[in-house]
Amino acid sequence: MKSYTGLLIAVVTIIGASFLAPMINPYILGRIIYIGIMISLAVSLNLINGFTGQFSLGHAGFMAVGAYTSAVVTTYLSTHGLEMSGMTGTISFFVALVCGGLLAAVAGLGVGIPSLRLRGDYLAIVTLGFNEIIRVIIQNVDFKIHGTDYIGGARGFSVLPMTTFIWVFLVAAVVVFCVENLVNSTYGRGFLAVRDDEIAAEAMGVDTTKFKVRAFVVGAFFAGVGGGLFAHSNYNITPLDFTFLQSIDIVVIVILGGMGSTVGVILAAIVLTTLSELLRSVPEYRMIIYSLLLIMLMISRPQGLLGPSTLGKLFKFWRKPVVASTD
Repeated sequence: MKSYTGLLIAVVTIIGASFLAPMINPYILGRIIYIGIMISLAVSLNLINGFTGQFSLGHAGFMAVGAYTSAVVTTYLSTHGLEMSGMTGTISFFVALVCGGLLAAVAGLGVGIPSLRLRGDYLAIVTLGFNEIIRVIIQNVDFKIHGTDYIGGARGFSVLPMTTFIWVFLVAAVVVFCVENLVNSTYGRGFLAVRDDEIAAEAMGVDTTKFKVRAFVVGAFFAGVGGGLFAHSNYNITPLDFTFLQSIDIVVIVILGGMGSTVGVILAAIVLTTLSELLRSVPEYRMIIYSLLLIMLMISRPQGLLGPSTLGKLFKFWRKPVVASTD
């Protein structure tokens, strides 16, 4: 019940804040929207890397599948007489996001079944290779849609700008809600068992491969939805938007926020995205300063901003001491 109450409060807050969005500078609003997209991507990767204990470097590949699928769907609908505004446009956009998420989930299943018997570095290499395969395929495919002279591929895909503040943060709230409820459910204990000790989990009869594949599929679905939001927040997307560096950025957010800490990952997404934007004023030193700050933070906070040990200390601080009865 508490989780549903939290989701309701988040939805009401987002709807209220959406009325203030038109008053914000368009550039700043665009950066806020990008933060919301990164929250969805990082929380979905946290299910794989943080809660299930895998090491995936292919999240940008799932993001690309969702981005191009949703872009093709909305472009196709708009060129076939469907007005992309009002309630009709909202429904079409929702359908496009779901299609992008589902196709990304299929891609997650496809890469997950043969590769998730691997562990650690081997799994990271396979997922990184998948990321590059997806990017190269997109780079060499022309997305020709009947009724237009449009051509995509390496030259870029012109996308209808439909992403709004309320869409992005409602999706982020749903992603956080779903991931938190999944890992805290009875079924979700299987993901945590795989992370804590995969050999012991197998000895207790837990099908670890099944749990890893399902974590991959769910994470890929939400990455695809996030990719759809990313595509429609830009006027043009190219394969260069989904290189392995994008996957690295998402992994850094998860690690910095604290593996397995949803609140920490959300905080890290806000901090790192904002920090990267602030450093644009010094482009020649941007990556040097950014990298040094990351190194300093990881040395001082190896468990992340809000890792398990940090949360444990906070709960211990607020927990009322139990006084033993003398009766």
